[in-house]
Amino acid sequence: MPTSLRDRVTHAFRRPELLAQALTHRSRGGEHNERLEFVGDAVLNCVVAAALFARFPALPEGDLSRLRAHLVNRDTLARLAAELDLGAAVRLGEGEQKSGGSARPSILADALEAVFGAVFLDGGYDSAQAAIEAVFAAEFATLEPGALGKDPKTRLQEWLQARRVAVPEYAITGITGEAHAQTFAVECRIPALAVVTRGAGASRRAAEQAAATLAYAQLAAGGAGRDG
Repeated sequence: MPTSLRDRVTHAFRRPELLAQALTHRSRGGEHNERLEFVGDAVLNCVVAAALFARFPALPEGDLSRLRAHLVNRDTLARLAAELDLGAAVRLGEGEQKSGGSARPSILADALEAVFGAVFLDGGYDSAQAAIEAVFAAEFATLEPGALGKDPKTRLQEWLQARRVAVPEYAITGITGEAHAQTFAVECRIPALAVVTRGAGASRRAAEQAAATLAYAQLAAGGAGRDG
């Protein structure tokens, strides 16, 4: 398990084979992580729903559902997995490895859900809840129900404009993978605030949105000046 992931998911596995399975993609053969992903998806939705229910006691069901969808989706999971360097730990078949699978958003998102599923099966609901809340801590901290429906780039731009700061600059820093399954790496730069964040995605737009999400989270937390 990467150090960055271990620092968040502090669960000590009694059955380490569950973690090994969670980090094994189907292209590798043998016992892979799809069944654990199935469990992890269910646990993740439950934990996030309970957290939102407690955090926003006045929100109606519809808004809670939209907030959960904002948090539990492939783009968010892939971004969090990339931040945790999960791709370095996922075991892939040779062909998938050569085609850049370790950075593919769908593989990263599925692996993170599988890790949550493995924690649940090994340690129960409380352990899974602790792991999920640790990984999603920054997401919960910057949630704004009033911003529902706004994409990350729009939300960041409006935050900056309200403070008379120039809009961000986005630049592609790399493209990996085969033509049919490329992963884009993008930097979001806000020179006036010394903010630089990096995002990845299956398209330039998705990568920009990921970088914008990190920049907004950094600014909302008062962390301008740190490289993300």
